[in-house]
Amino acid sequence: MIIGIGVDVVDVSRFAATIDRVPRLVERLFAPQERDMPVQSLAARFAAKEAIAKALGSPGGLRWHDAVILRAPGRRPEVHVSGTVAHVASEQGIKVFHVSLSHDGPIATAMIVAEG
Repeated sequence: MIIGIGVDVVDVSRFAATIDRVPRLVERLFAPQERDMPVQSLAARFAAKEAIAKALGSPGGLRWHDAVILRAPGRRPEVHVSGTVAHVASEQGIKVFHVSLSHDGPIATAMIVAEG
């Protein structure tokens, strides 16, 4: 059963400019295993984290590192949750998050489906 959906879009050049201006933002937003990706991939992952929050109903207190989006070579991306995100998801009966990421030119997009 679908419990929530979320979508977010990020302007890649604006995201890149923000990271250039505040380099420590990468550490704040992304877990260590996400950080060494190209800026387009980071923007898509940022969009996914925003979309996860939307799928959860945008509760306060979620930590960025408690939602990690990973992709093994040749596989589709997966959402791994822990801490604050896992707690809220569990309270809502969410068992899995499905994610779709895209980046083309100036735009990165993510869609999340939260399923119970």
